[in-house]
Amino acid sequence: MQLSLGPLQYFWPRERTLAFYREAADWPVEIIYLGETVCSKRRELGTRDWIALAEELVGSGKQIVLSSLALIEAESELGVLKRLVGHGGFWIEANDLSAVQLCREQGLPFVGGPTLNIYNHHALALLMDDGLRRWVPGVEQGHVLLRELREAMQGAQRNMPQLELIAFGRLPLAYSARCFTARALDVAKDQCDFRCIEYPDGMPLATREGTPFLRINGIQIQGEEITDLGPELPTLRELGVDILRLYPQLDGMAEVVAHFDAARRAPAAPSRIGARNGYWHGEPGMQPSSLA
Repeated sequence: MQLSLGPLQYFWPRERTLAFYREAADWPVEIIYLGETVCSKRRELGTRDWIALAEELVGSGKQIVLSSLALIEAESELGVLKRLVGHGGFWIEANDLSAVQLCREQGLPFVGGPTLNIYNHHALALLMDDGLRRWVPGVEQGHVLLRELREAMQGAQRNMPQLELIAFGRLPLAYSARCFTARALDVAKDQCDFRCIEYPDGMPLATREGTPFLRINGIQIQGEEITDLGPELPTLRELGVDILRLYPQLDGMAEVVAHFDAARRAPAAPSRIGARNGYWHGEPGMQPSSLA
């Protein structure tokens, strides 16, 4: 079972981002995803910078994947995507069907990101014909659905692609053309002044009673809790999960990676360092009692 460092969901200063990934080059992860997946206005690192960083990190012996935006709205954003795909030296994480189309046209293998909304084996097989080689299911897809998908693919005499699950981090729940951070700060989206850089782990959102509930992250809404699938490792192995995705956090990420590296090598399931993922068990993502 491999470990991957998922794409950075937050907006960090340029030097902090570069230092993070240069440190990650020595971590025991086999795959690193690079690129902006949330907001095209986040330009501390531009397209050229992400590609240069990818070329630098290749020397660490890891597979580097360039991730695309989850929501493409403008011609300029499509132009950035074309430059990523056009490089040709790296797999692409397709988080939008525009990326799927470009990869298919150029005959490039790609990773189906968690925002592609694949819910049945027909859609999965179709995308595999287009070049999908690895799939990251959406956050609400639990072990029952994955088992059913695997059985359906076997019945259709199709092999499953590599399966990568979000194993650690705040879950990306929703995206919108509107910017939640700008709205929360009562500024216009076009005059946001990149205020989300002030919230390197997202802006906390509480209920009216003051209970932590969600995280606001630009146009993305995340769960408040940091999900941890480590204790589910026996089930993940049985399901044939190939890769555990760990989403970057500002602090303590080296320790998180070391914990999962030790866990995948141990015969017993590890202790929990984050919250239980209700979605994985077909339950609410957050228990109602935690909002009381």
